[in-house]
Amino acid sequence: MTVRRPSRKRIHLAAHFPGVNSTTVWADPRSKSQIEFSSFEHLARTAERGLFDFFFLAEGLRLREHKGRIHDLDVVGRPESLTVLNALAAVTERIGLAATVSATFNEPYELARRLATLDHLSGGRAAWNVVTSSDAFTGENFRRGGYLDRADRYTRAAEFVDVARELWGSWTPDGVSRPFAHRGRHFDIAGEFTVPRSPQGHPVVIQAGDSGEGREFAAQTADVIFTRHGTLEDGRAFYADVKGRLAKYGRSADDLKIMPGVSVVLGDTAAEAQERAAEIRRQQVSPQNAILALEQIWGTDLSSYDPDGPFPDSDPVPESSITQGRTRRGDTVALAEKWRALSREKGLSIRQTVIETSGRQSFIGTPEAVAAELETFVRQDAADGFILVPHLTPGGLDEFVDRVVPLLQERGAFRTEYRGTTLRSHLGLPDPAGKG
Repeated sequence: MTVRRPSRKRIHLAAHFPGVNSTTVWADPRSKSQIEFSSFEHLARTAERGLFDFFFLAEGLRLREHKGRIHDLDVVGRPESLTVLNALAAVTERIGLAATVSATFNEPYELARRLATLDHLSGGRAAWNVVTSSDAFTGENFRRGGYLDRADRYTRAAEFVDVARELWGSWTPDGVSRPFAHRGRHFDIAGEFTVPRSPQGHPVVIQAGDSGEGREFAAQTADVIFTRHGTLEDGRAFYADVKGRLAKYGRSADDLKIMPGVSVVLGDTAAEAQERAAEIRRQQVSPQNAILALEQIWGTDLSSYDPDGPFPDSDPVPESSITQGRTRRGDTVALAEKWRALSREKGLSIRQTVIETSGRQSFIGTPEAVAAELETFVRQDAADGFILVPHLTPGGLDEFVDRVVPLLQERGAFRTEYRGTTLRSHLGLPDPAGKG
């Protein structure tokens, strides 16, 4: 096969460990534990074999509840992310290790120290996905309790990241520790940081969010933004908007990588890929899941309804607390009417409508078609790369790495080897030297 000349832009790839989301299929006999270390190790090593930039863990600070009980379709028991990644640092060599940690229910000195420790143990491969926790339900697990207003969550998070960077930067590259002192709205700390500067300067900062506040926070603070968009046009609009915010913070377009979360379904033919995708969607939206999705919109017990039958005639209950730990979807009355209208138009049952309207696979096709489409998104500035979210644990990346990565390499769109040892080198991010 002819090897093409390198593309103008190379694709960045990362792997998301399946967990608390509508993508994961736990009923498949190939799906294994989400707690046993072997699952984390398999997926991380597969991603490293595929020369991915980083391996990404989400976080869950409280088990979700539905109708006053632990939600039995949720992941029950999720290990603490940084602990898992420290273990993975010993069984991987080059891939970055990214942990999701809340800026709402942690303190800068303690978290900066844990992240800097991972950065040292991994040889400069650590990353922090900064999130803000939004609900009092989660806050009940913590001393402060409650939660912060939306605006305060982002101002605290921005100051949190600034303080962490002050701490990481308080050690010079030649190993001299300098005292730090921060006096701000949310934090008032001073002293000396205990962990020397790491091989990559300090951990990479990732941020997830599509809201206006989230975009601004990412433009000001993040090295990578984890987002979602369904079409090339939406991706290009998001990309232009976020990259256009960087200049006012003295940053260039290359200082922030935009990497949407995507899923992939492959087949030997286009028809086979579509058939596999449809079957996966049926697994993801089981009859029980369909009623759960309905109850989250309607805000009331609908267990008596047949998932293969018609929708309720009643409207949703405003401000319902039937589900705790999961965000409701905006104007539920309008959404309910939209779902009912779609059901009437296409003759769909409750379950069929949920399947039709839920997030579905982003890229479906033969390995050749998927490789071409991934490259198109990056070449046309809809993304800098992708965070793959497989539907199976832990083997959900195997086929992509075996069948798509070689094609991307042949197209000159993806690396054929790691050129550096740190996550910053994989992402092509600037050295933070001098920013501390």
